[in-house]
Amino acid sequence: MKKLIRFCEECIAELKKVTWPTRSEALSSVKVVFISTIVVAVALGVFDWIFTTGATTLLGSK
Repeated sequence: MKKLIRFCEECIAELKKVTWPTRSEALSSVKVVFISTIVVAVALGVFDWIFTTGATTLLGSK
């Protein structure tokens, strides 16, 4: 039990050393991730459509 208590105390001590982002920094990071996700999803969708259309045209679909 002493090891668990010591571990928790050390975790708290380390978390006090962390430099947490401000609200505006966090929101900025969320915006970047959100926009990047949308861009990658659209790009993958376009590539999927191109390859599906190409495969259907070349191989013929019934």
